[in-house]
Amino acid sequence: MSQGPSAGDLAGAVSAAARSLFVSRGYAKTTIKSVATAAGVAPSIVSSMYRNKEQLFAAAMSLPFDPTRAIPLLVAPGLDGMGERIVRLALGVMSDDQVRKDAGAVVGAARGYLDAPIDNAALGSFRAISGFVQEEVIDRALTAAGVPDARMRGALVSAYLAGVLSTRYMVKLEPLASATDEEIVSLVGPVIQQLIDPTVPLPTARPGRS
Repeated sequence: MSQGPSAGDLAGAVSAAARSLFVSRGYAKTTIKSVATAAGVAPSIVSSMYRNKEQLFAAAMSLPFDPTRAIPLLVAPGLDGMGERIVRLALGVMSDDQVRKDAGAVVGAARGYLDAPIDNAALGSFRAISGFVQEEVIDRALTAAGVPDARMRGALVSAYLAGVLSTRYMVKLEPLASATDEEIVSLVGPVIQQLIDPTVPLPTARPGRS
């Protein structure tokens, strides 16, 4: 009598299917049900392995932090100092070798540093992780903290951090590339803090512009 797949085989199939879908579709468009279908298992099997899509994403993409703890850690101490905490989280993400490799492939190809065509897998992986951090961590943290215009402020924070991190890790522009993490936190944290400061309103659109 043949035995069914082992727990390890199921976990591997689910993880591989999830990573493939997250890379090709992005975080928002990937569901537990679609991962289960791609892995050839029932959605209840995936749900028994992971409490939610965030945990599935973290496992499949080998994130260097636990998303279930990220938001409380950002929000619990209060709005004061959140800018520095966001920068530390971003630096933690970039501490992963694969994340830096994927980001480097994307930035390098975009700047003409690489002779080969852009690696679609690297692009998809980097986009998925960037989108997850912005939408599921930064946006939700700002919303939980009661920051007005949370989505716009979150997008501005993500855009600014993307510029700093790509310049530091991929372009390797000095002296930013050689700065310590604490120096980056000290330099970038106050800028992020100002972007999320609810006492500093975002400019409204000029008359005649939507």
